Amino acid sequence: MSTEQAASLPRAWGPPLGTARLKATPEDFLVEEQTGLSPCGDGEHLWLWVEKWGLNTAQVARALAEAAGIHPRAVSFAGLKDKHALTRQWFSLQSPGRSLPLGVGEGPIPGVRILIARRHHRKLRTGALKGNRFVLTLRDCDADPAAVAQRLYRISTHGVPNYFGHQRFGRGGGNLAQASAWFAGGRPPRDRKLRGLLLSSVRSELFNRVLARRVEEGGWNRLLPGEVAMLDGRGAVFETDPADPALPGRCARLEIHPTGPLAGERGVQPGGEVAALEQSVLATEPLWRQGLARARMEAARRALRLRVADLAWHWPAPGQLRLSFRLPAGAYATVVVREVLEC
Repeated sequence: MSTEQAASLPRAWGPPLGTARLKATPEDFLVEEQTGLSPCGDGEHLWLWVEKWGLNTAQVARALAEAAGIHPRAVSFAGLKDKHALTRQWFSLQSPGRSLPLGVGEGPIPGVRILIARRHHRKLRTGALKGNRFVLTLRDCDADPAAVAQRLYRISTHGVPNYFGHQRFGRGGGNLAQASAWFAGGRPPRDRKLRGLLLSSVRSELFNRVLARRVEEGGWNRLLPGEVAMLDGRGAVFETDPADPALPGRCARLEIHPTGPLAGERGVQPGGEVAALEQSVLATEPLWRQGLARARMEAARRALRLRVADLAWHWPAPGQLRLSFRLPAGAYATVVVREVLEC
């Protein structure tokens, strides 16, 4: 999926209210990891709270390993962060019985600053992430502030479609092209991480297409017959009972969300109207479905709707809009912005 294709995904709350520039500088896109974890002060792992800009997470991890004189596999982090942003995240470095030459201050390479350095008895594990806090500055915004406030209030109350961002698919949708070539009989990538990335890209694209259909038909934020619902903020899913009178109210309050498919085999499957809709979308890509089946991907579900927590906004200068909000892990800040402005 290219940036142009991502822009064509249907919006839930109407056309953009205007245009703006996002990421004019890295400081315009601040991302702060929310793990709910805190190092205790003792143990064989050195935890570092790192601020970085102009670098991706893997580059920082390699630089920390080199500076500490340890193997790169001894450096752990919870999740990947954008290169073109100002981000803050935890890293852990395993060093039993050793004092490492890393502490609070400037990091081992330009673009890295260490804000906290403290020991802990456990390593930081991949995926140990509750979510992210974002502070975005949009420049040259030509939208009416009153209309923007009305749209943002609606988003804070009702959420936005939980699309995967275009960066999931590689430059110009290259990940999907590579996956198609592989599924059509080409040689699978030798690198296991690349194979996983291509499979994930295909599942993300299929999910986006299902969600786009439900947005077009007005059913992305309500429970349909046969729905598999997800508890907000927990990831647990359950089959809904259309006879349960409490479910529509819980859905309206964003306590539970409708879900869409991360395509694969087995797993919890919807029924009725939802199953028919999803099959009609997935059937358009038999090559991808066969490739996922051969890879033995386990089916999963993802919420179709995204709660935008603690959403706040102000105009620090004419034409400059600043947004702050929290999103769960795996969600994209750009899907919030696209419901308001074209960037």
